[in-house]
Amino acid sequence: MKKYDHKKVESRWQKEWNKKKLYKTSETKGKESCYVLDMFPYPSGDGLHVGHPKGYIATDIYSRFKKMSGYNVLHPMGWDAFGLPAENYAIKNKVHPEVAVKKNIKRFKEQLSKIGFNYDWEREISTTDPEYYRWTQWIFLQMYKNGLAYESNEPINWCPSCKTGLANEDLEDGKCERCGSVVEQKPIRQWVLKITDYADRMLEDLSLLPKWPESIKESQKNWIGKKEGIVVTHKILDSDLTVETFSAYPAWMFADTYIVLAPEHPLVDKLIKNNPEEPSVKKFVEDILKKSTLERTDGKEKLGIFTGRHALDPYNTGRKMPIWVGNFALMDFGTGAIRCSGHDERDVAFANKYNIPLKYVVGDETKFVNAHDNEGELFDSGPFTGRKISPNLITEMIDWMEENKIAKRKTTYKLRDWVFSRQRYWGEPIPLIHCERCRVVSVPEKDLPVVLPKV
Repeated sequence: MKKYDHKKVESRWQKEWNKKKLYKTSETKGKESCYVLDMFPYPSGDGLHVGHPKGYIATDIYSRFKKMSGYNVLHPMGWDAFGLPAENYAIKNKVHPEVAVKKNIKRFKEQLSKIGFNYDWEREISTTDPEYYRWTQWIFLQMYKNGLAYESNEPINWCPSCKTGLANEDLEDGKCERCGSVVEQKPIRQWVLKITDYADRMLEDLSLLPKWPESIKESQKNWIGKKEGIVVTHKILDSDLTVETFSAYPAWMFADTYIVLAPEHPLVDKLIKNNPEEPSVKKFVEDILKKSTLERTDGKEKLGIFTGRHALDPYNTGRKMPIWVGNFALMDFGTGAIRCSGHDERDVAFANKYNIPLKYVVGDETKFVNAHDNEGELFDSGPFTGRKISPNLITEMIDWMEENKIAKRKTTYKLRDWVFSRQRYWGEPIPLIHCERCRVVSVPEKDLPVVLPKV
């Protein structure tokens, strides 16, 4: 029996396929179209790894099936060639990223061609091609003109050695995966895309996906993380400062006894200025901001420090609420400041650790009742004492809070606006001009693309 020589057979047929342009995208009228898009690889290494073909084989099977079923199939391939991976590769190998990317693309393409995927190589693109990124710049300008792109000081993962912002995926145990430096959470001037404007629409449009598994749709809802709640303004004792806290559980407000601020909250520095607690609070904040959001919220021990200041509780006249800084409070949730009570397991653990008094409005310390369940009969809750918690009661309570100027309705989302820019060279330039007289001005569309300078 003759042994099958796959290299010889496949090489012969691939030449035949290329000669006949078998995989060229057709645009035959009367046929349905099918667009199959792979995730473009980063050409930031010496070649493909096994994970690349693992995904590409699945889309290749699907696109071949659709072609055999009579569809016009567009199955392109390209290169996600801008960004930190390519720049890091270039720095490591002491070569300009443009040179490194071209070399790596050639190698990647050779490997993909050997596998024989049904790509239409006439549709090949690279994100570093000015004729490609002129359109990403054009899209950015449309977003900017419509108020969907704005500048903001966003806290990011900052590597002090590489002097660049890092994605969470670029970290290993809170350190830069390239140089090993401890990463800081540092506010940097950034361009941000306002994707939160579409949060409600994304939630509503999940109903348009009847074939999606319910578990996937539920994870999408959790990712968007819509919370209807209230913002409460507190006067800080012995100062003209105030602090706004957010709560998604208004029915339990009479139980709160202390406030926790996110370490990066701008109020922290003002609270501790010329305060005996200033050195220790600053050191605590510095240590916490070296950790990623994931490390701060992974369920491990909750850490905090007292600022030495108190706020007045508008729900309980005369009550002084100690203001703490805690590792579990996040600036990108609510207002970055939270009221805490005996009806949240995290709050209870934190209070027990630091001997903070707790209060209850349903049950007691011997029978823990979780506020997240929103159930029970209230006591010691002002005009709502003796009432059972229900959606109608919560609405009534918020109405009462607004009428008495205690709190305001607010909707928050776990979804955050998307930081679009990083501090690095290898990426498409943002098509905006910073003018001393006119401030930020759009580059005229006729002058696109704004080409990356040669350095």
